[in-house]
Amino acid sequence: MGHVLMAVSGPSGVGKGTLVKTIIKRRDDVVESVSCTTRAPRDGEVNGKHYFFLSHEEFQRRIDEDDFLEYDEHFGNYYGTPKSFVRETLKTKSVIMEIDVVGSLNAKKVFPECVLVMIAPPSLEELKRRLIGRNTETIEQIENRLARLEYELSHSEVYDHVIINDDFETALAEMSRILDEHAREE
Repeated sequence: MGHVLMAVSGPSGVGKGTLVKTIIKRRDDVVESVSCTTRAPRDGEVNGKHYFFLSHEEFQRRIDEDDFLEYDEHFGNYYGTPKSFVRETLKTKSVIMEIDVVGSLNAKKVFPECVLVMIAPPSLEELKRRLIGRNTETIEQIENRLARLEYELSHSEVYDHVIINDDFETALAEMSRILDEHAREE
């Protein structure tokens, strides 16, 4: 069986991070992609495990050398998925990237065999309930996240698979099935 590069996207609060972390915990043939960033490490973050922490100059050099599947800037810092890490890791394991729609589409351009998976909520009301339940954001922040929902889900037709995260274990089983299906195709 081959190894798969999977890009997982979806609106904030849909459960994509929990799905990705759980599948990685349950399967020894899958790892989460480690991104590069120019931001400083937070307490407890380990270089090479959570991120590859780079200077702005090093990040720019790697952009110039075309070493990113995708990259973007947020609040003055760069974040990107290094091609070198993905290619090396795919020799022994499948790789899951949890990235936004723009990053996923860019990754697919560079790496056409990348499998795009959109995680969608069962309904807008359920997503709003989940976001409120997290109790980590203001109502205004939640409304901003919900406003982005339409944009993100409007791209689902270009994704290879859409998983409705109505029941966590069912969604997890579907993600695992997709990994296995595409690994057999390699």
